[in-house]
Amino acid sequence: MNSMSVTAPKATGRLTAMAPALCAAASFSVADILLKVIYASGMDVLTLVSLRGVLVVAFFWCWLRAAPPARWHDGRQRLVAIGLGILFAGTMFGLLKAIHLLPVSIAILAYFIYPLLTGIAGAATGVDRLGWRALTVAGIAFLGLALMLGQDIGGLSWEGLAYAFGGAVLRVSSLLGTRAWLSGTDARVTTWYSMVPSTILFLIAAAASGEWHMPAHAWGWAAFFVAAIATTASTLLIYMSANTVGPFRTALAMNLEPMLTLIFSMILLGDILTPVQLLGAGIMIGSLCAFQFARGR
Repeated sequence: MNSMSVTAPKATGRLTAMAPALCAAASFSVADILLKVIYASGMDVLTLVSLRGVLVVAFFWCWLRAAPPARWHDGRQRLVAIGLGILFAGTMFGLLKAIHLLPVSIAILAYFIYPLLTGIAGAATGVDRLGWRALTVAGIAFLGLALMLGQDIGGLSWEGLAYAFGGAVLRVSSLLGTRAWLSGTDARVTTWYSMVPSTILFLIAAAASGEWHMPAHAWGWAAFFVAAIATTASTLLIYMSANTVGPFRTALAMNLEPMLTLIFSMILLGDILTPVQLLGAGIMIGSLCAFQFARGR
């Protein structure tokens, strides 16, 4: 009886500690679904990333003013963070363009090869270590993605897949750069120095295009603001989670995002996946979790 009463609070405590990461994954999934609503209202990708960037920069400016970091980046770290911001701009544009061109579930799963690529690239460059278990699991995950794409790949946008994979590769580069040159720094400061140049790039590109495609309906604006708040809140929650339960458990919990996005897209957007595609998606999501455990050995 005593052992059961002790175990229950421990389990509850672990679940409470994981709550920020789980909420972050759910928030990102909500934003993924709302992107389709935003695009349907007439807003284009470039306008979306520009306005979203302005909101996120404003949020982090207020946050850093209200709770200044213990130490700001030095000159070298600031330059690295700015460079990562340029990579981040490409990552975000690639992901959002992929969601615009593909079913959202497929776009997110194609993009989510980045944890696998990060581990493999980290091992190849000496930044990380990867054992045979992790490599085996990574191979199974790619098999799952192939099952999901293979049956209907002729009907998918090759441009959309290229944007998803390109965004994943750029995400890998930024993660490895952060790990190699900005380890131990305040993630809020890195985010600030990264978001400012990426937002400036988007605004310049939008101004150069000469066109701003705003939502044509009130529900489109509502979806935009909810998505912007959800992604900003998710960034905050990931930062909180990394500080409480560590990056390993945070990354593991974030694998909930593609699973929730898959479920929400089928229920809310009417995405239809064949049994083989569902099997492939299940294999990939399960392998992503197993890959994190294998890397954690």
